[in-house]
Amino acid sequence: MSAEATDHAALGRRRGLPRIDLRNLRRFSRTALLGPASRGRLPDAIEHVAKVHRAHHPGADLDVLRKAYVLAESSHRGQMRKSGEPYITHPLAVTLILAELGAETTTLTASLLHDTVEDTEVTLDQVGEQFGEEVRYLVDGVTKLEKVDYGAAAEPETFRKMLVATGNDVRVMSIKLADRLHNMRTLGVMRPEKQARIAKVTRDVLIPLAERLGVQALKTELEDLVFAILHPAEYARTRELLLDHARRPDPLARAAEDVRAVLHEAGIAAEVLVRPRHFVSVYRVGLKRGELTGSDLGRLLVLVSEDADCYAVLGELHTCFTPVISEFKDFIAVPKFNLYQSLHTAVAGRDGEVAEVLIRTHQMHRVAEAGVIALGNPYATTTAPHAPLEAAADAPDGERADPTRPGWLSRLLAWQSAAPDPDTFWSSLRAELAQDREITVFRADGGTLGLPAGASCVDAAYAQYGEGAHDCIGARVNGRIATLSTVLRDGDMLQLLMARDSRDASSSGPSPEWLDHARTPAARIAISRWLAAHPERQQPPSAATAPAAEPDPAQAGGAGSGAPGGGGASGAAAVRQAAAPAIAADLPGAAVRLAGCCTPVPPDAVIGFAVRGGAVITVHRERCPAVSRMTAAGRATVGVRWLDGEEGDAGDYRVTLVAEAFSRPHLLADLTEAIAAEGVAVVSAAVEPPHEQRVRHTYTLQLPDPGRLPALMRAMRDVPGVYDVTRAGREMAAARP
Repeated sequence: MSAEATDHAALGRRRGLPRIDLRNLRRFSRTALLGPASRGRLPDAIEHVAKVHRAHHPGADLDVLRKAYVLAESSHRGQMRKSGEPYITHPLAVTLILAELGAETTTLTASLLHDTVEDTEVTLDQVGEQFGEEVRYLVDGVTKLEKVDYGAAAEPETFRKMLVATGNDVRVMSIKLADRLHNMRTLGVMRPEKQARIAKVTRDVLIPLAERLGVQALKTELEDLVFAILHPAEYARTRELLLDHARRPDPLARAAEDVRAVLHEAGIAAEVLVRPRHFVSVYRVGLKRGELTGSDLGRLLVLVSEDADCYAVLGELHTCFTPVISEFKDFIAVPKFNLYQSLHTAVAGRDGEVAEVLIRTHQMHRVAEAGVIALGNPYATTTAPHAPLEAAADAPDGERADPTRPGWLSRLLAWQSAAPDPDTFWSSLRAELAQDREITVFRADGGTLGLPAGASCVDAAYAQYGEGAHDCIGARVNGRIATLSTVLRDGDMLQLLMARDSRDASSSGPSPEWLDHARTPAARIAISRWLAAHPERQQPPSAATAPAAEPDPAQAGGAGSGAPGGGGASGAAAVRQAAAPAIAADLPGAAVRLAGCCTPVPPDAVIGFAVRGGAVITVHRERCPAVSRMTAAGRATVGVRWLDGEEGDAGDYRVTLVAEAFSRPHLLADLTEAIAAEGVAVVSAAVEPPHEQRVRHTYTLQLPDPGRLPALMRAMRDVPGVYDVTRAGREMAAARP
């Protein structure tokens, strides 16, 4: 593949990230062959890099760049790339990419030297002596990255070691991404199979890293280069589509003029640009919308000076044009996990053409393009030149205190040490990087949790408490009892309910079902390790033992109670263990389990179904809706019957009741009081949100005697506002009347 494969300049659409074209490579080659300039004079080959760097950092010290180039050029002299160019052209190109993104001088110095330790006689000690410990640290990190053989069998473990060694400074990853971008631009000299292998690793690991670091300029070009290699037919069609539209009038240009006129009349100083989509973005939009119009191939970008001006622009656009409300997103008030901030909207112009609009400040735009690179040196606030490394002694495990480190990176570094084997680490890493959105959950103690989208209360528990989350028994989400499987949303208020006493390992800890609800590697790894150490929790209960009771809310280490399915039977710490009513089944040796959907108690008519290949018998009430479904599906039934007190042990009986009521204050307290007055323990309770002034409460209760059930249901019906109390498992209308 040639370097021009994704050159949007050929389509009249200049990309924001300049590339090193063949002319620049030849110029670098001639300069490299002639050798460095005289002492004190900036070498010609580094002059363009210095000019770009000074545009972002007017007061930058260029002497250190000159020294770095002289060392790199002399150490790489005689080495050639596979393209036939002098090797020095590669570190120069990588450094120019970073300079265009606004990287600070230390990063550029390390970039020029990033291959010297790996490929020449230069040592890390020499780098440290000439350029300081900060540059030495970065070069060492990039060198470790260079040693990763992505195709080797040991790749996962190698990558893990690299991550630990370099993850404490995001600048190391920034240099690696720029290095990979230049290598991808010149990948055409390699065999097709090697191109495909490198492209796949770039797609699976490095592009997600670029997204997470917020370096969109690198990410988008890497995506296009990978797209061209792995999907050449789709790439060719997309390129033809762009060429075809490039010959037509651009509707976005006219929309931009209209927006400029509106903002000028409103007295808002703003720069309005047409921002073309890159190839992969066009392809994705085509899959989503079908046939594309000219306005689908780009977006309008409005740049202003202050945050308040962003909202002023939004107001003018929504006043003077017809807004598409469903397209509005405010990433200024709620930034993305990768530092991205912008207002997104879409408006219809005079001819009905809809144009998407991005509104941001100039600083937001720099961060949107360059991510963490735009934030400069995260350690620059220290006064001593070696303070960052000296401060590492005060950080846990020798970590450097990096204010720019994103939350996802901290999580990744936290769970990787617990991954039991390289394959688990590798699959978990790819799953973590595949999450392209992060949510913020507010804790009851005033803190926050950053979690990937789709995370559940189980994930939140392990993010907050680590292995202490084994004792989680339930949760409240936005003030309401919720199961541990509840998927959290951005901005949710979360209170995790913990057992007070977890010393009895037989009644606390997660169950295999928790793995079904865990989305984060940290949670899955911790749960798997606990289950491996407690194999008894993975076995079905014996015929003489009922499912473990769910915790008594009065004993939980937090207000409220666990919800059905939120703790207890799914492995939470049980505060009280119920004795089980005995059941005899016509399948000797099989374990017997009472179905949680209908909670049968004597003298209910019951029926059994064999599950797990006949190892377990699940007992349902005959009127349970699940019975008709399983019978219709051809599931074989098993005869079961209750044992009387002489044949089997008497014990507590679990039953689930549903109370339908008119919504009013103190209803929950009154119902709980009525239940307690009957001598019945509440195992768990769930309250659905009110609907049309009506509310539904679901209680799982522990009865010492099944004969008390009718009286209990009457007592609950007598509570003011309650109009019906039924057993769970009875067919109920999907919607309330």
